Amino acid sequence: MTSHENTAGTPNSRTSRFASGRSRDIVCLGRLGVDLYAQQVGARLEDVSTFAKYLGGSSANIAFGCARLGLKSAMLTRVGDDHMGRFLTETLDKEGCDTSHVRIDPERLTALVLLGIKDRDTFPLIFYRENCADMAVDPADFDEAFIASSKALLITGTHFSTEQVNRTSLQALDYARRHDVRTVLDIDYRPVLWGLTGKADGETRFVASAGVSEHLQRILPQFDLVIGTEEEFRIAGGHDDLIAALKRVREVTSATLLVKRGPLGCQIIEGAVPASLDALPMQRGVEVEVLNVLGAGDAFASGFLSGWLRDAPLEDCARTANACGALVVSRHGCAPAMPTPAELDYFLREAQADPVRMRRPDRDATLARLHRVTPARKQYDEVLGFAFDHRNQFFDLAQQTGASETRISYLKNLFVEAVAQTESALGLQGRIGVLIDDRYGQDALNAATGRDWWIGRPVELPGSVPLVFDHGHSIGTTLAAWPISHTVKCLVQFHPDEPIEQRLEQEAQLRALYDATQASGHELLLEVIPPKLNGKPNAPDVIYRALKRLYNIGLYPEWWKLEPVDAAQWREIDALIAERDPHCRGVVLLGLSAPMDQLVGGFAAAAASDSCRGFTVGRTIFYEPSSAWLKGEIDDKEVIARVRHAFETLIAAWRAARGDAQGRSSPSSQSNPRSPIAHEEKAA
Repeated sequence: MTSHENTAGTPNSRTSRFASGRSRDIVCLGRLGVDLYAQQVGARLEDVSTFAKYLGGSSANIAFGCARLGLKSAMLTRVGDDHMGRFLTETLDKEGCDTSHVRIDPERLTALVLLGIKDRDTFPLIFYRENCADMAVDPADFDEAFIASSKALLITGTHFSTEQVNRTSLQALDYARRHDVRTVLDIDYRPVLWGLTGKADGETRFVASAGVSEHLQRILPQFDLVIGTEEEFRIAGGHDDLIAALKRVREVTSATLLVKRGPLGCQIIEGAVPASLDALPMQRGVEVEVLNVLGAGDAFASGFLSGWLRDAPLEDCARTANACGALVVSRHGCAPAMPTPAELDYFLREAQADPVRMRRPDRDATLARLHRVTPARKQYDEVLGFAFDHRNQFFDLAQQTGASETRISYLKNLFVEAVAQTESALGLQGRIGVLIDDRYGQDALNAATGRDWWIGRPVELPGSVPLVFDHGHSIGTTLAAWPISHTVKCLVQFHPDEPIEQRLEQEAQLRALYDATQASGHELLLEVIPPKLNGKPNAPDVIYRALKRLYNIGLYPEWWKLEPVDAAQWREIDALIAERDPHCRGVVLLGLSAPMDQLVGGFAAAAASDSCRGFTVGRTIFYEPSSAWLKGEIDDKEVIARVRHAFETLIAAWRAARGDAQGRSSPSSQSNPRSPIAHEEKAA
């Protein structure tokens, strides 16, 4: 029997389930692999044509879900020295999960799973795990101090299925027992991973096996909390009858038993197993329509642990667990479908108020938006951007200078090199932005991608009024080929007082674009330039009213790109964004070919704005050096130097306007005699 005492502590109780002074909440040991999910719902795997790539593996899903719910989770496993292994560790890192003990295995590849959604009851999957990296995790991959640093250790059943992982898991359990670390088993029974079915039969969820049952019963005494479905407790107890199986489990462990009952909810057994589960209260969940059951159990475990590790009452833990499971079964994928606390709060509140509507949480726009904007994501306090996504202007430059149109692509590659040099010289990692088109700049886009730059990419046909998309009406098809890291940038000449027919057509196009980005996952930047109506100057509040109108029709772009306005209008815009979309990433300033001194003047008014993050300026930076280069008057080195000089002048001016002392006296500028920051230091 386990020596740990199971306490039902509450947030207000003096005792806790856990030892104090731990730097981590939970360490998860087990599977970490790539899930390739069929995008064609209703198709056999044989007929699927495209797949979406997600983080997968039961232990990793739980580590990911716990991190998303605000716990300090850590993953203990291995990945291959390959592209998929790096994808997995980067995904966990971004979510806030500790990957310090995700070891790189140079001899094995990262695990892979193909999954499909045929119908409500059929979910074909194939595990590609022959000698994979996570099944080679070894006791040498961690030490006693790592396990002792955590409140709890979770292991999933697969990592007892071979001699290697069984030995590793038992070592981790031994360390846990020595240091009062609570232990959790998610039975996670996959017959194929125990060698009980054909290699391609990952879908079968239950095969009786006396050997597996005996093996599980040998390890059950080491656990404080055991989580499983009815079928999983049958294999753990070695009996077809659920009550008989649970009683056998209870004979070997005093752990809290958490029995998942599918759409009914779950039941918690802390003491003796009753003669009937009807004697136990059913912790009921929210009833939803099922799209995909795969990963729902991992979401359930994450939700339960998020409360359990905070000493919440078990009933509250179960309520959160059921809600997490309900949301994930209504979505595509496992890890990326995991909810945030904001989603859970909204879902539970709305489900209580209107359970019929919440049977289809996938159709709730507010919930979808919360799922998009509340997970952890990179924050941009500053965007220092060079925009060279212009197409018509570069075509005109080539015509004016007599240069071949093919030269434009090469020139834009030089701009990428200029930006890279500026980033390195001024130490601007994580703050650089670029806007690049794919008509003349595809090679430049390829060169910029992967550098951790903010990258915007236009979709509008230049000069089109009403708005037309550059690559045709099917904007969703266009975005399907874009890296997810590229922000969709759309310039629209939009005026809230323009003729109603034109405004409605503009708004319909913007709605189509917005819906496409919601489906594709790309962020959206709307560059709003109000045209002058009847040749008259625009009123000072025209940009404010344009943004308000777009919010009113339900558009919430991550970014706005706006021309400079006065301080009073910035206050109005800041208040509007704060009220309508507190999750907005911010505003960047555009240039409109303004002279350098005029742009710098615009920076001063924007400096006090809460929402303005920086600028993405183009022609002011590139026009003169591009013209000279296309004429053959200057070489590659000189065009890079001149672009850098203009770009860095704007950076220095922006940072000066924001009162950023570090930006005004960057030590790195000393090594660049052309840098305006170095010049400013000397002038001071």
